[in-house]
Amino acid sequence: TGFRSVNVALRKHFDLYACVRPCLSQPGDGSRFRDVDLVIVRENTEDLYAGIEFDEGAAEVEELSQLVERSGQKTFAADSAISIKPISIAKSRRIVEYAFEYARRCGRKKVTAVHKANIMKATDGLFLRTVRVAREVAANYPDIEFNDKIVDATCMGLVQNPNDFDVLVLPNLYGDIVSDLCAGLVGGLGMAPGSNIGADCAIFEATHGSAPDIAGQDIANPTAEILSAAMMLDHLGENDAANRIRAAVSATLDEGEQVTGDVRRAQTGSVEGAVGTQAFADAVIAHLA
Repeated sequence: TGFRSVNVALRKHFDLYACVRPCLSQPGDGSRFRDVDLVIVRENTEDLYAGIEFDEGAAEVEELSQLVERSGQKTFAADSAISIKPISIAKSRRIVEYAFEYARRCGRKKVTAVHKANIMKATDGLFLRTVRVAREVAANYPDIEFNDKIVDATCMGLVQNPNDFDVLVLPNLYGDIVSDLCAGLVGGLGMAPGSNIGADCAIFEATHGSAPDIAGQDIANPTAEILSAAMMLDHLGENDAANRIRAAVSATLDEGEQVTGDVRRAQTGSVEGAVGTQAFADAVIAHLA
């Protein structure tokens, strides 16, 4: 308690500006696509997730209404609640440069900047202009293709042909939404790991965050959390250990005998024969031996 969101508070406190969420098809994950391999790079500290909001009836809403009216635009309704969407040049540049560095380090070939600059001309427009300038300045990335795409068209393209994408870099809110969509392409949120990277530290978590509604029931799919731990090991330079963990997870899913209910349902339409969290983890551990 006391936080709008604990993980958002941690990201802001430690300036974990890059949220990295790889989406990779696993054997036996039951998804419609078999060869998805893309990465979401989400700006993690500003946009609507900055949490600058005012409830209906707050004095700030009246002040903002008057300010908007003085600008010559039609004011919003008096009973409105308001969220403010800050997008800065510095943080936009920082995240796109991280995306290009990540692409080069990981042997990726294309970066797509995702936005809604056709409508959000000031905020998303600034993000897009900054991204384009950063790309032009970064002449040391000639090996990486760059394009930009409107967020709604991106969502359509992802469900039609995810192989059109490689690394996607997005403002905070779009990054959250699109990363869940991409998790759906690889078997669901139980399969999607993530990391939050800053200049001085990093925090690793599953894309789905916590699931208190099923806590203690031995039914959660731990794959996303296990793969997040593998990302942590990569970050610490323990690449052999990370690769062993990923191989053990893939082998367990490939066998298909010891999988949790979400995976079994995706495979067969039923949870019959599914195992619990602990049994799945034990099967992964057995493949580490």
